[in-house]
Formats: sequence, C-alpha cells, structure tokens
Amino acid sequence: MDTVYGVGLLVATLAVGVAAGSLLVRARSSSAAGSGSPPSATEPEGGHAIDTDDERPSGKHGMKGLGRKSLDSLRVGVVVLDADDNPVLVNPAARAMGLLRSGGVPGTIAAHPILRTLAGQVRRTGVRREVELDLPRGRPDGAQAPLGLHLRAVALDSTHVAVEAADVTESHRLARVRRDFVANVSHELKTPIGALQLLAEALLDATELPESDEPASEWTEDMLAARRFAERIHHESARMGRLVSELLELTRLQGAEPLPTPEPVSVDWVIAEVVDRTRTTAAAKGIDIVYAGPRGALVYGSDSQVATAVTNLVENAIAYSGEDTKVSLTVRQDDDWIEIDVADQGIGIAPHDVDRIFERFYRADQARSRSTGGTGLGLAIVKHIATNHGGRVDVTSTLGDGSTFTLRLPARPPEAPLPLPAAIEIESGAAGR
Repeated sequence: MDTVYGVGLLVATLAVGVAAGSLLVRARSSSAAGSGSPPSATEPEGGHAIDTDDERPSGKHGMKGLGRKSLDSLRVGVVVLDADDNPVLVNPAARAMGLLRSGGVPGTIAAHPILRTLAGQVRRTGVRREVELDLPRGRPDGAQAPLGLHLRAVALDSTHVAVEAADVTESHRLARVRRDFVANVSHELKTPIGALQLLAEALLDATELPESDEPASEWTEDMLAARRFAERIHHESARMGRLVSELLELTRLQGAEPLPTPEPVSVDWVIAEVVDRTRTTAAAKGIDIVYAGPRGALVYGSDSQVATAVTNLVENAIAYSGEDTKVSLTVRQDDDWIEIDVADQGIGIAPHDVDRIFERFYRADQARSRSTGGTGLGLAIVKHIATNHGGRVDVTSTLGDGSTFTLRLPARPPEAPLPLPAAIEIESGAAGR
C-alpha cells in the first residue's frame, strides 16, 4: 500500500522538484558567473551535487521542503537522472539500497550502472522499462544474500528519467526456496519412479495372456485382473515420470539454471523435429499435421527449448482434438518477429478459462485432462520459454470450434547495450490446459 500511495505522490513531487531544481541551478550558475565566486562546497568542480531542497522558498503556506520530505518518507528508493546520467534527486531509501556509487571526482556520486542502463533504454525508446533482478552486496566471497530489486524507469521529460526501486529480496528468497524444493523432490522421485516403471513392465510380461485355443475358465478371472492392475500401474508410473521431468524442466526455465546464449535456430528444423516427435500420437487418432509457411526462417534462442515449446503446443492440440481431424502449423514472419500458429479442430476453450490455461496444473476440463494423461504443465513451459526468449504466447479459441495458439519469437539477435544481472520472474502461478 505504501508503494501505491508513494507512486502517486512521486509523480507530482518529481515534476515540481525537477522544474524547481533546474531553475535553482540556473539561478546559482548566473549568480556565480556574475560575482566571480568559486563553486560552493556542495558543487565540487568536475562533479555533480544533489539539490537538498533546503534553500527553496517556503511559499505562502509555509510548506518549505514538503516535496522532499514526502519523497524521503517513501520505502521505495527513488533516483532521478539528468541527461548525463548524473543523479539530481535521491531519497534515503535509494542510498540504503546501494544505488549510488562514488563518482570519478572525490566528493561526487554516480548512479549504479544498472540505473544508467535503464535510463538510456528509456531515452532511446521512450517506453517505460521494468525489470526484476538480484544485485550482489558486500564482498564477492561473502555469504550475504543478494538484494532483490524491482526497478521501474520512467521518463519525466526529454532528458530526466526517474527510477523507482522496490525491495523484493524476501520474495526472491521464497521463490528460490520453492524452486529448490521442487527440483530436489523431483530429483529424489526420479529413481523410485524409474524402478516402479521397470517393475510394472515386468508385471506386464508376467501376466501376458498365453495364446491358446484351450478353454481358460480356470485362470481367466485372476489373470485378467492381474493384467488390468499391471497395465494401470504402468500407465500411472509413466504419467508420474512425465510429471517429474516437466517439473524439472519448468524449474530450469524459471531461473534455476542460466539460459543458453541465443543462437540462430532454423524454423524448418523445428517444424521437422516437432512432426517427428508427434507422428505416433497423431497417427493413433488419425490426425493429420500439415504445415504452411515460408522456408528458411530463423529465430534467435535455444533450439531445444523452441522445439519443446512447439511440441507441447502440437501435443496439446492432438490431445484435445477428435479422431480424423487436422492440426495446422503456420509460420509468419516480418523483420522483427516470427509467429508460429498451431491450430486444431478440437473442443475449444471457454472464455472464462482462456486467461488461466497457462497457469501450472490448471485444467479447463478436469475429467478430459485425466483421460488424456496430461500433467497440466505443458502450457506453463511454453509460456516460460516464450518469456525467456523475449517473446510471448497467445491463444484465440471458440468453444466447440477449436483453438489457435500463437508463439511469437524474435527474428533478430537480442540487443544488450549493457548486460543486466540475471532477472528472476516472480509469479503466483503459470501451466497447461
């Protein structure tokens, strides 16, 4: 709540503060030039000083320094940078977060490189910039946890940029604990689940009904029951194995492991790989997978992750389509983006479910999802892959008339004028249909 009120107050304060500060600096410069006096102690030569707001007139209502006091009372850190990325306004919260550094001239200060990077991006694009990241604090070999920050940079005018910093260290810590827990449990489950699958296969072999023309009145009931139980155990153990594998994959995508360096990925190869992976499943239901689009298109990212994302979309389309239907793959491209559409002729998605199908374990139709054997994580994985590649995934659907999922990925190498620390995404949920 403090942040909500603070942002509203911040806008008014910054607008007045920057304007008044600029006029005050001009007045001081003119006075110093006319009198020939040397720079004051608060304005070291070759550096930049921060206006303390103490010398401003109080006004007819006696509200001297009210804007500054309001800014200082906020829990969020606020730093305003000028055209040269010099800090002209800083509150105590920003200082406590370590967003300032010693300047090149003794007695001066400079903004953290991350702030300067964000400010430069905002000036170039004119678009508000937000990022969540971990900043190291203390010595590199120290045991102190990194500082989690949510940074939001907004242009105040053509030159000044305000950067708001909220401390989200605790949220990042909880997210890491959650990811580590899921990863550790999943690793521990892989061995017993693998053993269970092997035992289930052994049971299937042992209960295989003999091919004989003789009456089977003495063993049919017991053997059929054993066979049915063995098939059920094998089916559920295979489903649990897929669930563990997808949980590990989702954990990696959420930041437990660094993303590979983006490389050009052939869309032709991705389509061929996806068709090969899903051929058996589609053939079992008599579903045709057709492709339409240009050849030679490239996206930038991880080839394995892009193939996994498109495979999950196609498998999802097959699972929710009827027999003897069609799943269409369409590729569109322009100078900046590649769009891959996966359209089915299935049951469609209800309007109230469309906004939630990318949440973990969310199922639009619980009964049908159990029958298809899905884990509920496929679309969550697609969403995280798209986000990690700087793209997105969208869906349009009509209930009873099929769905179209669109994976949008960059067709150009990512721009990185100054590398940012690894961002951590904090979400309440994200998964499959």
